[in-house]
Amino acid sequence: MTESALETPAIGHKGLAIICYSGDLEKTWAAMILASTSAAMGMPTKVFVTFWGLQTFVKPSKRITGRNWMQKMLAMMSRPGIAHRKLSKMNFLGMGPWMMFQLAKTYNVSKPAELLEMAAMMGVEFIPCQMTMDMFGLTADDLIDGMGESVGAATYLGFVAEGYAPLFI
Repeated sequence: MTESALETPAIGHKGLAIICYSGDLEKTWAAMILASTSAAMGMPTKVFVTFWGLQTFVKPSKRITGRNWMQKMLAMMSRPGIAHRKLSKMNFLGMGPWMMFQLAKTYNVSKPAELLEMAAMMGVEFIPCQMTMDMFGLTADDLIDGMGESVGAATYLGFVAEGYAPLFI
Protein backbone atom coordinates (compact mmCIF):
# COMPACT_ATOMS: atom_id res chain seq x y z
CA MET A 1 0.00 0.00 0.00
CA THR A 2 1.39 3.39 -0.91
CA GLU A 3 1.75 6.21 1.59
CA SER A 4 -0.83 8.30 -0.26
CA ALA A 5 -3.34 5.44 -0.04
CA LEU A 6 -3.06 5.59 3.74
CA GLU A 7 -3.55 9.35 3.82
CA THR A 8 -6.61 9.45 1.61
CA PRO A 9 -9.89 7.86 2.70
CA ALA A 10 -10.86 5.02 0.37
CA ILE A 11 -14.48 6.11 0.39
CA GLY A 12 -16.22 8.65 -1.80
CA HIS A 13 -17.03 10.90 1.15
CA LYS A 14 -15.34 13.94 2.67
CA GLY A 15 -15.25 12.25 6.07
CA LEU A 16 -17.46 10.72 8.73
CA ALA A 17 -20.22 12.47 10.71
CA ILE A 18 -21.49 10.39 13.62
CA ILE A 19 -24.60 11.23 15.62
CA CYS A 20 -24.01 9.92 19.14
CA TYR A 21 -27.49 10.05 20.68
CA SER A 22 -27.36 7.22 23.21
CA GLY A 23 -25.62 7.04 26.55
CA ASP A 24 -25.79 3.23 26.62
CA LEU A 25 -22.40 1.61 27.17
CA GLU A 26 -22.37 -0.52 24.02
CA LYS A 27 -23.51 2.37 21.80
CA THR A 28 -20.98 4.75 23.36
CA TRP A 29 -18.31 2.10 22.83
CA ALA A 30 -19.32 1.64 19.17
CA ALA A 31 -19.28 5.39 18.53
CA MET A 32 -15.80 5.73 20.08
CA ILE A 33 -14.47 2.72 18.12
CA LEU A 34 -15.75 4.14 14.83
CA ALA A 35 -14.59 7.69 15.58
CA SER A 36 -11.07 6.63 16.57
CA THR A 37 -10.78 4.15 13.69
CA SER A 38 -11.91 6.63 11.06
CA ALA A 39 -9.47 9.22 12.42
CA ALA A 40 -6.67 6.64 12.39
CA MET A 41 -7.50 6.01 8.72
CA GLY A 42 -7.05 9.71 8.01
CA MET A 43 -10.73 10.56 7.61
CA PRO A 44 -11.95 13.87 8.99
CA THR A 45 -14.38 12.84 11.71
CA LYS A 46 -17.08 14.76 13.53
CA VAL A 47 -19.24 13.42 16.36
CA PHE A 48 -22.46 15.34 16.97
CA VAL A 49 -23.46 14.51 20.55
CA THR A 50 -27.13 14.80 21.46
CA PHE A 51 -29.76 13.60 23.96
CA TRP A 52 -28.50 10.86 26.33
CA GLY A 53 -25.24 10.67 24.43
CA LEU A 54 -24.35 14.11 25.78
CA GLN A 55 -24.45 12.80 29.36
CA THR A 56 -21.41 10.70 28.43
CA PHE A 57 -19.39 13.87 27.80
CA VAL A 58 -20.10 15.54 31.14
CA LYS A 59 -17.05 15.91 33.39
CA PRO A 60 -16.72 13.03 35.87
CA SER A 61 -16.60 15.56 38.73
CA LYS A 62 -20.12 16.80 37.90
CA ARG A 63 -22.54 14.56 39.76
CA ILE A 64 -25.67 16.67 39.46
CA THR A 65 -26.20 18.99 36.51
CA GLY A 66 -29.08 21.20 35.49
CA ARG A 67 -30.71 24.42 36.60
CA ASN A 68 -34.14 23.25 37.73
CA TRP A 69 -35.48 20.26 39.66
CA MET A 70 -36.47 18.27 36.54
CA GLN A 71 -33.04 18.66 34.94
CA LYS A 72 -31.36 17.73 38.22
CA MET A 73 -33.63 14.69 38.58
CA LEU A 74 -32.73 13.51 35.06
CA ALA A 75 -29.03 13.85 35.92
CA MET A 76 -29.56 11.80 39.09
CA MET A 77 -31.36 9.03 37.18
CA SER A 78 -28.72 8.86 34.43
CA ARG A 79 -25.44 9.68 36.11
CA PRO A 80 -23.25 11.80 33.82
CA GLY A 81 -19.76 10.78 32.71
CA ILE A 82 -18.23 8.14 30.47
CA ALA A 83 -17.42 5.84 33.40
CA HIS A 84 -21.08 5.47 34.41
CA ARG A 85 -22.69 4.02 31.28
CA LYS A 86 -25.15 1.16 31.59
CA LEU A 87 -25.89 -1.54 29.05
CA SER A 88 -29.17 -1.20 27.18
CA LYS A 89 -29.78 -4.93 27.73
CA MET A 90 -28.50 -7.25 30.42
CA ASN A 91 -27.31 -4.48 32.72
CA PHE A 92 -28.07 -6.69 35.76
CA LEU A 93 -27.60 -3.91 38.33
CA GLY A 94 -24.14 -3.14 37.00
CA MET A 95 -22.95 -6.73 36.59
CA GLY A 96 -23.30 -6.54 32.78
CA PRO A 97 -20.95 -3.57 32.35
CA TRP A 98 -18.49 -5.16 34.79
CA MET A 99 -18.46 -8.33 32.66
CA MET A 100 -17.99 -6.27 29.48
CA PHE A 101 -14.99 -4.50 31.00
CA GLN A 102 -13.52 -7.83 32.18
CA LEU A 103 -13.87 -9.23 28.66
CA ALA A 104 -12.32 -6.07 27.22
CA LYS A 105 -9.36 -6.47 29.57
CA THR A 106 -8.99 -10.15 28.68
CA TYR A 107 -9.04 -9.48 24.94
CA ASN A 108 -7.05 -6.23 25.05
CA VAL A 109 -9.93 -4.04 23.87
CA SER A 110 -9.68 -0.34 24.69
CA LYS A 111 -12.35 1.07 27.01
CA PRO A 112 -14.64 3.89 25.82
CA ALA A 113 -12.71 6.49 27.85
CA GLU A 114 -9.42 5.39 26.27
CA LEU A 115 -10.96 5.46 22.79
CA LEU A 116 -12.37 8.93 23.45
CA GLU A 117 -8.93 10.17 24.46
CA MET A 118 -7.31 8.61 21.38
CA ALA A 119 -9.98 10.03 19.07
CA ALA A 120 -9.55 13.52 20.52
CA MET A 121 -5.75 13.28 20.13
CA MET A 122 -6.22 12.33 16.46
CA GLY A 123 -8.39 15.37 15.80
CA VAL A 124 -11.93 14.01 16.01
CA GLU A 125 -14.30 16.92 16.60
CA PHE A 126 -16.85 16.32 19.37
CA ILE A 127 -19.72 18.76 18.92
CA PRO A 128 -22.48 19.14 21.54
CA CYS A 129 -26.09 19.77 20.56
CA GLN A 130 -27.29 23.17 21.81
CA MET A 131 -30.93 22.05 22.08
CA THR A 132 -29.93 19.12 24.31
CA MET A 133 -27.74 21.38 26.44
CA ASP A 134 -30.73 23.70 26.93
CA MET A 135 -33.12 20.85 27.73
CA PHE A 136 -30.76 19.25 30.26
CA GLY A 137 -29.54 22.57 31.70
CA LEU A 138 -25.93 21.89 30.74
CA THR A 139 -23.28 24.54 30.21
CA ALA A 140 -19.96 24.35 28.38
CA ASP A 141 -18.28 24.23 31.82
CA ASP A 142 -20.16 20.98 32.58
CA LEU A 143 -18.63 19.22 29.57
CA ILE A 144 -15.24 17.56 29.30
CA ASP A 145 -12.34 19.53 27.88
CA GLY A 146 -11.98 19.51 24.13
CA MET A 147 -15.65 19.72 23.21
CA GLY A 148 -16.41 22.03 20.31
CA GLU A 149 -18.84 24.89 20.26
CA SER A 150 -22.45 23.78 20.67
CA VAL A 151 -24.52 23.79 17.49
CA GLY A 152 -27.95 22.78 16.25
CA ALA A 153 -29.10 19.90 14.09
CA ALA A 154 -28.88 22.07 10.97
CA THR A 155 -25.10 22.18 11.39
CA TYR A 156 -24.93 18.38 11.43
CA LEU A 157 -27.09 18.23 8.31
CA GLY A 158 -24.71 20.75 6.76
CA PHE A 159 -21.83 18.30 7.30
CA VAL A 160 -23.83 15.63 5.47
CA ALA A 161 -24.65 18.08 2.66
CA GLU A 162 -20.91 18.84 2.38
CA GLY A 163 -20.20 15.16 1.75
CA TYR A 164 -19.62 13.63 5.17
CA ALA A 165 -20.96 10.07 5.46
CA PRO A 166 -23.66 10.03 8.18
CA LEU A 167 -23.84 7.43 10.95
CA PHE A 168 -26.49 7.30 13.65
CA ILE A 169 -25.44 5.52 16.85
